Amino acid sequence: MNYLNLIRWKNLLMLVLVQLLIKYALLEPLGVQVSLNTFSISLLILATVFIAAAGNIINDIYDIETDTINKPNKLIVGKHITEQTAFNCFIALNLIGVGLGFYVSHLVGKNAFFALFVIISALLYVYASYLKRLFLIGNIIISLLVSLSILIVGIFELLPVITPENQYIQLAVFKIIFYYAVFAFIINLIREIIKDIEDIEGDTKSGMHTLPIVIGTSKARSTAFVLTLFTTMAISFYVISSLYKTPIASGYFIFFIIGPLIYVFIKLLTAKTKQEYRHISAMLKLVMLSGMLSLLLYKYILLS
Repeated sequence: MNYLNLIRWKNLLMLVLVQLLIKYALLEPLGVQVSLNTFSISLLILATVFIAAAGNIINDIYDIETDTINKPNKLIVGKHITEQTAFNCFIALNLIGVGLGFYVSHLVGKNAFFALFVIISALLYVYASYLKRLFLIGNIIISLLVSLSILIVGIFELLPVITPENQYIQLAVFKIIFYYAVFAFIINLIREIIKDIEDIEGDTKSGMHTLPIVIGTSKARSTAFVLTLFTTMAISFYVISSLYKTPIASGYFIFFIIGPLIYVFIKLLTAKTKQEYRHISAMLKLVMLSGMLSLLLYKYILLS
């Protein structure tokens, strides 16, 4: 279990679920032209999972000092697994992931797409070793990478087979995937800010310059509150303007996405303890999952 916890297996399962949902709950039911079969989509998923797992490992390696203070009970590297073993796993998973990415890029006839995997792998390393210590930049980079893990399915599935005849529908569906990627970016950014508030003690002692350290916990919490409020309003507008013809979809968005977001920004008004911020972070993860599961409704939304 130490190795599974090291690679954050629950987060990786969510990544697999989201990419499968895009393929089998959105693209296939809509009947759009795609470039990946079952074998090649499996390789794409494996490539992103291996690279993400490697990113989680290198993050833990560079977080030993802060995790010793912030999460001593969850410390893995240096306690259950040696740094050298963890680093060897990081190298192996990266090589496999980037190698699979190269093969999938070749399969769809777009060798240039291979650069995406190299960039993602490099950014995860730079994030863990340097960027996460900087004011807000690390939060934005990791949130962009989360959104890219969603967008990459649309890039590989839709763009290689786009033609003048089908470009309208291909781009329309790609736009849906893009909106989900934006949703993932914002929710993850809010969660990163909350986690930084939660970990402020260890981060301060490690010389980091995260948002709550630079501007204070109160202002960082206000930033998370404003982002949550903006996201709630944007999703509410979408429900009112686009989903009014589909009561099931409207109800789902209201009860499983908007409702929990309202709960989050109410909790943000009073949160003070580490446990409260940890609870908010867990709620945001549930919002992310609920948002991705709404992909199951799109064949009804678009056909209504």
